[in-house]
Amino acid sequence: MCSVFFVVLFMLSMLMFMCGLFLCINCCVIFLDWNVVSINSCNVVMSILLDYKSLLFMSFVLYISSLVIYYSDMYMLDDMNLSRFIVLVLMFVLSMMFLIVSPNLISILLGWDGLGLVSYCLVIYYQNIKSYNAGMITALSNRIGDVALLLSIAWMMNWGSWNYMYVDVYMLSSEMKYVVILIIVAAMTKSAQIPFSSWLPAAMAAPTPVSSLVHSSTLVTAGVYLVIRFGYIIEMYSMNEFLLFIGCLTMFMSGLGANFEYDLSKIIALSTLSQLGLMMSTIGLGLYDLAFFHLLTHALFKALLFMCAGVIIHGLNDLQDIRGMGSIINQMPLTSVCFCVSNLALCGMPFLSGFYSKDLILELSLMSNFNVLMFILFFFSTGLTVCYTFRLIYYVMVGEFNFKSMHCLGDENYGFIGPMLMLVIMSVIGGSVISWIMLDTPSLICMSFYMKILVLLVSLLGGWMGFELSMMVMYNSFYLSNCYFVKFTGSMWFMPYISTYMISSYPLYMGYNMTRVIDHGWSEEWGGQGLFLFLYKLGMMNQDYQFNYFKYYLISFMFWMFIFLMLVLCNT
Repeated sequence: MCSVFFVVLFMLSMLMFMCGLFLCINCCVIFLDWNVVSINSCNVVMSILLDYKSLLFMSFVLYISSLVIYYSDMYMLDDMNLSRFIVLVLMFVLSMMFLIVSPNLISILLGWDGLGLVSYCLVIYYQNIKSYNAGMITALSNRIGDVALLLSIAWMMNWGSWNYMYVDVYMLSSEMKYVVILIIVAAMTKSAQIPFSSWLPAAMAAPTPVSSLVHSSTLVTAGVYLVIRFGYIIEMYSMNEFLLFIGCLTMFMSGLGANFEYDLSKIIALSTLSQLGLMMSTIGLGLYDLAFFHLLTHALFKALLFMCAGVIIHGLNDLQDIRGMGSIINQMPLTSVCFCVSNLALCGMPFLSGFYSKDLILELSLMSNFNVLMFILFFFSTGLTVCYTFRLIYYVMVGEFNFKSMHCLGDENYGFIGPMLMLVIMSVIGGSVISWIMLDTPSLICMSFYMKILVLLVSLLGGWMGFELSMMVMYNSFYLSNCYFVKFTGSMWFMPYISTYMISSYPLYMGYNMTRVIDHGWSEEWGGQGLFLFLYKLGMMNQDYQFNYFKYYLISFMFWMFIFLMLVLCNT
């Protein structure tokens, strides 16, 4: 079944890529209004927007999902419910398709809610307490964005259309600003920007193929894609500065946290959060096409990175702590090559896919008009990205082999390597191909020599810092792990405690006490249970009385005779 879906999705991906190329070269847009049903004067219309952005994005989503399904055939080999898993993944992809092609807020909500619901089903797939908690955090965090989208739909009823393509007609309306604010809040929750970031690392409880799909091209990128579509409206209402600040803050927080994290999956999840912050910052600078360009290139190498992590974790008997890994380059050479290529693309290594988008974003940001704080956050966060990437490469690939007790590495079969090699090819050539397609007019970049080498310098310093952190003995020590700064940065600035544990723990504790005191306490003592025990005792006494009637009659006779004698004696 997996091979059939792989072929179908792969062919659809190639078809959409060719159509996207055609529309991009000819600068055309296809806008379809499909009248689904017409009853009397009531029409239910499905609007579909096909331009080069939607078709290229759908092509990349289908390409990655086809490889994820192919990869899942081997990764989920021992799973008894593989068909259910594949159906859930296909529903997830279908929801994303709805969101991508919709210029209408109603049909966007259909895909948006579908993503939230199916992501909950996938996060709780392994059915343990950790998965249930992570699924609930994911679902409830995304519900905030769903509510914001519903409110924006209700607000847009004032203008008689939910198509954001027609927004120019009522652009001068001051009330449209509230719709833009609600759209930004919805995008921030779905793309896990501060302060809604705590659900993204928690969602790693899902199977690794799902994480590969979610963190590359589907769930987390939905918010960024929505903001790109609403970009010109956001710019008109001067919301760019807010997005720039939030994006830089998210990028800085996740980059700092990844350097103090030892869980392989969570490090890659925090790197996703860092790249989402970069995309939001790029949108804040007004560079919408570049943000979309980085969205596509990031999808390729991030899906590859998760697949490599899944093979490594699978080969190490589900060990996720990077301190237990090391020297995997000698045990799993092909996986190591794929892992290093994806990591270097994430850093923006020249002539890999990440370089073409990331370098252009950083150079154009130097020509933008923002303050020193944003400049420092932007480039320091870029250095942190290279820092945690090289730290990860050193721990997993180069260092000593620390997993001596259960050595079971070397599981590199074609079911794993095939999809990874297909993504390696795209991670190497994808950036240049997309840049030739999308960026037909070269950007004019005019800056000094020191500004030009600043990006390279920051990357080199970050890589050196990552190597030094890996070599530090004190870095892994017990004392450093108890340092308040490490606790603060390693726990995403206490965001999970504030947005999750603090909100849920006190109501749960209060509910437990109320249940114990009221439902299992006074309510039971004086309510149904107490009444039952009272009637039960009365019934038992009556039953006992009827079974021992001679004894009771004799005792009652003697009792009444005693009372009679006492009365007689008292009267005399």
